[in-house]
Amino acid sequence: MTYDYHEPREVAEALHLLVKHGEDAHLIAGGTATVLLLRQGLIRPGHVISLRAIGALSGIGRAPDGGLRIGATATHRQAERSADVRALSPALTNAFASVATVRIRNQATVGGSLAHADPAQDPPPMLAALGAAVTIVSPRGARSIAVEDLAVDHFTTTLAGDEIITEVIVPPLAPGTRATYVKFLPRTADDYATVSVAAAMRLADGAVADARIVLGAVGPTPIRARAAEAALAGAKPSRERLAQAAALVRDEVDPLDDLRGSAEYKREMARVWTERALLALVEA
Repeated sequence: MTYDYHEPREVAEALHLLVKHGEDAHLIAGGTATVLLLRQGLIRPGHVISLRAIGALSGIGRAPDGGLRIGATATHRQAERSADVRALSPALTNAFASVATVRIRNQATVGGSLAHADPAQDPPPMLAALGAAVTIVSPRGARSIAVEDLAVDHFTTTLAGDEIITEVIVPPLAPGTRATYVKFLPRTADDYATVSVAAAMRLADGAVADARIVLGAVGPTPIRARAAEAALAGAKPSRERLAQAAALVRDEVDPLDDLRGSAEYKREMARVWTERALLALVEA
């Protein structure tokens, strides 16, 4: 197939092209997902609009409030190696480092992966557990949406056809916040996870003051384990309480049967790996 390739230098130019070509346009950043979709015949755009030459979409740095800004076209490898990412949260560094292979991480972009909305990706659960949000622009202006609310189904987001993700904003973490990212791999290190768990917890006076738990690869989107979080709120994080909270995720996830295991097996692995993640936070 053939298509016209566009390489705008400004966000406004990219938005103009999106509006001009409508449903015949497709955005590309790193291209890892786009190439697969093209090869499988799932998309047939007449116009491909690259975002890689737009300088305003690149870069990683600390925000004035102590949080973190990750440009949409920053690669996973750049995020993995960023001192600013590690200074905010080593667990977030670990999530970026867990993506596929170095070759993929050098190509795939943070914004592109969020827009692709593959539920088995590594960074989205960790970003959601840290309370991150994405900034989205369109001809109508800019809006912000929490990462946990961006994906609504397999490979489906709330993004309109004329919207572009420009950045990811991770807020500053409250003092004493601990975070971790763990994943269960059925085969090799570059395989999709059977289940992944991102968790952040803050203790105060020996009790859980705040907890966020997000699971990946066990539903159509990353899943916030709110029942497990509620079971921990205000409680002393004993092994028994952590196990009780982890058991609740079995009823919160929505996995499918596939080559990596049955839905029932994945529910049990979600429980096991959630308990391990919580123990890691308490025993750190």
